[in-house]
Amino acid sequence: MKKLPQVTALFWILKIAATTLGETGGDEVAQTLHIGYLVSFFFFIAIFLVAVTAQLRARKLYPPLYWTVIIATSTAGTTLSDFLDRTAGLGYFKGSLLIFSGLVVTFLVWKRTGETFAVDKIKTLRGEGLYWTAILLSNTLGTAFGDFLSDSSGLHYWGSALLIATVMVAVLLAHSYTDISDTVLFWTAFVLTRPLGATAGDLLWKPQAKGGLGLGSANVSYGLLALIAGLTAYSVHNQRKQEAARAVPTTVAT
Repeated sequence: MKKLPQVTALFWILKIAATTLGETGGDEVAQTLHIGYLVSFFFFIAIFLVAVTAQLRARKLYPPLYWTVIIATSTAGTTLSDFLDRTAGLGYFKGSLLIFSGLVVTFLVWKRTGETFAVDKIKTLRGEGLYWTAILLSNTLGTAFGDFLSDSSGLHYWGSALLIATVMVAVLLAHSYTDISDTVLFWTAFVLTRPLGATAGDLLWKPQAKGGLGLGSANVSYGLLALIAGLTAYSVHNQRKQEAARAVPTTVAT
């Protein structure tokens, strides 16, 4: 049975909101609460393992559970990336290269299994497991790339967010006007939402002295949680309407 959501405009809005929350939520726990990146990572990866186990065992799509796993991959990815880049001293380039290598290996293994890359056709436990592994690594990679653009490229938060958003618009246009594989475009956009979330999150919560808007990580996180909760409730409502419509027997004209 299909357990992954349809890729619609609502999906992308929720994905960007979830990845932005991953940045502000991860920073709130690791930096604002002074817990540290490594301890924060273990905390969030534990939440991820519990949530993804429930997701894999589920027999149909439960939007609140699905988006809980997405948020967990984003927060775990944020803290892991920051630990590798800063605490472990790898820096943005080496940290990104390490995570990128893991993502490439995941896709190579995925290809050798014969499981489909098209997310709307993933229906096996193995395929879904590879899907979540790729998401966890892509969200971790996106954090490092977003931080690199913001901190080292000279673009700062506004410029970095605008650059990534422009590339995502180009991907959307390619979907509409070219013959490029929809699967390739999906994963390209999916990876790009993470650095977009990272730069947007930093822009919203970082103090004005550092180029942000100074809204605070807790305030932004709570606001994003409320937004995601509302949109997820709307997804549940739509799903129930669709299930009810399918359950109504059709009348055959005589």
